[in-house]
Amino acid sequence: MRLVDNDEYIPVLIGLMEEGKEVSMIISGSSMNPFLIHHRDSILMKKPDGPVRRGEMVFYQRPSGAYVMHRVHHIDKNGMLYMVGDAQTEIEGPLDPDCVFAIIIKVKRKGKWIQPGDFWWFFFRCIWIRCIPLRRLLMRMYGVVSKGGKK
Repeated sequence: MRLVDNDEYIPVLIGLMEEGKEVSMIISGSSMNPFLIHHRDSILMKKPDGPVRRGEMVFYQRPSGAYVMHRVHHIDKNGMLYMVGDAQTEIEGPLDPDCVFAIIIKVKRKGKWIQPGDFWWFFFRCIWIRCIPLRRLLMRMYGVVSKGGKK
């Protein structure tokens, strides 16, 4: 695998999406754990064709210039977006909807493609997003169970 600087690579992907193409990239970072894992999983994304909705995974650029892929936690009455990663307990926002340049339409998780309609897609979009106060405890419990006697 060849690592490329996001500040060079993502503008190229944005250009391809502006042309109507779907593009993929490997996940970097841990903010979307446990759904997506750093350097294991990948995403397929495209330019949004309408307003984003609660629970959707989107790629956006923060005012600081950083590129981030998180979920839309909620949208306020003024249309401003609030985001959260699946591993996070702090909600980021308000963000202008114009900062979103891609919507994630499919993910490759553990070597298998998952998309809307699949159980794990539904679970993280509709259930996990509502568990923010419990996430740390649930992740700890998952860690204990998933190790299950491994040493």
